[in-house]
Amino acid sequence: MASPFRGPSLPDDLGLGLQGRAGRGVNKDGSFNVRRLGLPRFRAYDLYHHLITMGWGPFLGLLFLAFLLTNAVFALLYLGIGMEHFTRPGGETLPGRLEDAFFFSAQTLTTVGYGHISPRGTLASSAAALESLLGLLSFALATGLLYGRFSRPQACLRFSTRAVVAPYRQITGFMFRLVNMRSNQLIEVEATVSLSFEDPGSSMRRYTLLPLERSKIHLFPSNWTVVHPIDEGSPLHGMTAEDLRRAKAEFIVLIKAFDDTFSQTIYARTSYTADEVQWGTRFQPMIFAATDGMTELDVGRLDALEETLSPAGSAPSAPRRSPRDG
Repeated sequence: MASPFRGPSLPDDLGLGLQGRAGRGVNKDGSFNVRRLGLPRFRAYDLYHHLITMGWGPFLGLLFLAFLLTNAVFALLYLGIGMEHFTRPGGETLPGRLEDAFFFSAQTLTTVGYGHISPRGTLASSAAALESLLGLLSFALATGLLYGRFSRPQACLRFSTRAVVAPYRQITGFMFRLVNMRSNQLIEVEATVSLSFEDPGSSMRRYTLLPLERSKIHLFPSNWTVVHPIDEGSPLHGMTAEDLRRAKAEFIVLIKAFDDTFSQTIYARTSYTADEVQWGTRFQPMIFAATDGMTELDVGRLDALEETLSPAGSAPSAPRRSPRDG
């Protein structure tokens, strides 16, 4: 059985594999739907990446836990040396000695040194010196991780939950839209949309690039509706919603932009499966003119849809008009 999609497919697989799969290749949050097996349980080379990319809650919790564990270990070390080797005002009970040892460790680790507890003798002083060195190194490492997390450029683009097949210049078009959720400015924004589908003859995944009405915009102060015109040369020409579901179609989106705050290029990814494509609807406007001459962008209307008069479930075509035709 021949593929229902028109147009040449890409000779490569975009890195997602040609074998048929049950689910999507790219998740909505941009992560890849791939599970790698056979990796070692502990990978030191992944530790930095994990610490940089993990959420702020787990990261701060991990720092606090490391602080407590380090002080607990050195407190037990000082107890083993003997609290009689320390000048301190605390009591002689085990809880009192443990409390003094723990807080002396915290003061030594942070190089605060209030002075009411101090080591006496070579062994106790050597342990305190070792902890001071460890404290300097660990706090330098924590500072580097914090700087790396703050300085790492990240795209904060929000994509519409659904894509639509809606009227476009007397034909129809496959559309989705996106908006920058941050107040920084993105320039030279580029979009690439690839269609992935299952070849019914071989059950292999095929890929084809979808030509866009506009693949690049120079400024991005508001929202951007990315449009693939469904003309006679489109792979979606004459397709229906059922055809997309039968072929397990997936529209893979890659956005590339230059962030003028970090002066670096950022990327964002997402995808739309056949079930996430809305037929016979179109996006409602989300830009309005204010009375003071400013333009207002209502980000809350990113997913706002309205029905169209064209029949849903099919993608008719007509001669494509150039953008200047209006």
